[in-house]
Amino acid sequence: MKAPLVMVCSVMLAACGTPTYQGPKSSHFDGERFFNPERPMVNSFGTFLKWQLGLGEASAPRAVWPAYAAPRGAGEGGFAKPAARVMGNRLVVTAVGHASFLLQTQGLNILLDPVWEERASPVTWAGPRRITPPGIQWEDLPPIDAVLVSHNHYEHLCVRTLARLVARDNPTILVPLNNAGLILADAPTARVIEKDWGQSLALSPTVTVTLEPMQHWGARTPFDRRKALWAAMALQTPGGTIYWAGDSGYGLGDKAGVWFAEAGQKYPNLRLALLPIGAYEPRWFMRYAHMNPGEAVSAFQKLGAAYGIGHHFGVFQLTDEPWQQPVDDLALALQAAKISATTFRPLWPGEVWDVPMVQQRRR
Repeated sequence: MKAPLVMVCSVMLAACGTPTYQGPKSSHFDGERFFNPERPMVNSFGTFLKWQLGLGEASAPRAVWPAYAAPRGAGEGGFAKPAARVMGNRLVVTAVGHASFLLQTQGLNILLDPVWEERASPVTWAGPRRITPPGIQWEDLPPIDAVLVSHNHYEHLCVRTLARLVARDNPTILVPLNNAGLILADAPTARVIEKDWGQSLALSPTVTVTLEPMQHWGARTPFDRRKALWAAMALQTPGGTIYWAGDSGYGLGDKAGVWFAEAGQKYPNLRLALLPIGAYEPRWFMRYAHMNPGEAVSAFQKLGAAYGIGHHFGVFQLTDEPWQQPVDDLALALQAAKISATTFRPLWPGEVWDVPMVQQRRR
């Protein structure tokens, strides 16, 4: 058995489910559930159980991760200590861990999928436990202006962390359709804004965020699969556009990589792409929802971004691959694609990157 199945089921049943979205039908909403157009969901709770029980396609046994790993920042204890603000076109990215980042540019402090809790779970006593503390200690986190949430899986949408942020800073929180209620249940004063794919929100006079399609899904329990939308996000700034995939599969068959190519055409001057590189084994189960490092490199090429950051690895053990494997596989994929390791970097918790400026390009 891949994980204690009784614990998995009890955690999921303790969760708060998502009601059906009450909006009109669209190219990706059938009136009851959201879906990936022309990319039907191939996994179910039944296939998840097959994986957990070891009944699926032959694959390597679940790797044993270390019990603890220190953050890798330059500060004391490996923690980062961000500046209060970063002005102008300078872009500083600090890795909190997994998919959580602090972006600082244009005088704004923006958090992506913030999770400061010990577990990615609806309860505090069970569920995936982080092996590395958040790369920024809470007391060192600067005032937050905006929070972007990609989808409602627990290691991405953490209501306890969001409630703490609302109480401290009351930031604008941008989420895809039908995710606001999860946050408002714990933080009723939160300023949550829901948007659909293709819709935008101005965070300031100079920074606008647009929700873009990604191939994924959402759920908080076994019973509310795809009742809330998921999204990638593009942040348009005077210093260049930042594309954040959140969590995404690469695509299957003739649709492989299509959405990354479309985003690259829509945003021809991408300065930075943040792309997931972990939680990808076994491939027979994970390939629909999660890219492996080789696919992340292909996505990076299709986007045409100047720089890339790899995330979604090394903090919560969600799948079977060894702890270090995503970083090692990314190095091999970059070498094969003849892309410099200084161009596309995996960021461990606590690491900081002052992303270089790029010249405006035409493609």
